[in-house]
Amino acid sequence: MRLVIARCSVDYAGRLSAHLPLAQRLLMVKGDGSLLVHSDGGSYKPLNWMSPPCTLETTLPDEAQAANGVVEVWKVTHKKTADQLIVSIHEVLHDSSHELGIDPGLQKDGVEAHLQKLLAEQIELLGDGHRLVRREYMTAIGPVDILATDASGGSVAVELKRRGDIDGVEQLTRYLELMNRDPLLAPVSGVFAAQEIKPQARTLAEDRGIRCVVLDYDAMRGLDDSDSRLF
Repeated sequence: MRLVIARCSVDYAGRLSAHLPLAQRLLMVKGDGSLLVHSDGGSYKPLNWMSPPCTLETTLPDEAQAANGVVEVWKVTHKKTADQLIVSIHEVLHDSSHELGIDPGLQKDGVEAHLQKLLAEQIELLGDGHRLVRREYMTAIGPVDILATDASGGSVAVELKRRGDIDGVEQLTRYLELMNRDPLLAPVSGVFAAQEIKPQARTLAEDRGIRCVVLDYDAMRGLDDSDSRLF
């Protein structure tokens, strides 16, 4: 990635036209060829940009541009649309390049897989006497997140969501209908567990005899002691 801080003006020419008057800005040239123009504000959104596939050509200014103080011109052309982003640079204050390598991508905290692992380790959150049978119990229509047994030895199918909605209840209902046909498992009760359960989903679950459990993710990770709270 190349980072250039410069006094510049910017013009976009193509299906739309836009102009940024002379000011100090950050020019970000990424490894995929894209160019983004940032100001010191506006959060993550650039003032203007050109997305790949595109090419960057650096040229010297013509006489008229040079007379106006331009020392370098960047022309970024989109390969498919021929749109152009033209950056007229008057002064370069900083120019550096950095090799960032391959990015592993965003790893979301609290995803369902982590909730599943934590609940499997703390299966007693479903109630005293519950025991884990296995995670990802496979059925003919897909895996149930957790299969457990309750205090009486009855089978319990658990569907986990970060935010529980009606679709999650419907999914668990299909699993229960199938699993209750298996004489080795039946009768199978259902637990719909999530960090947050929408009222409509709770109503539907309870109408179908499915128990709802709200999970405190921070407490499960040991980051928050819910028993010591005042509120």
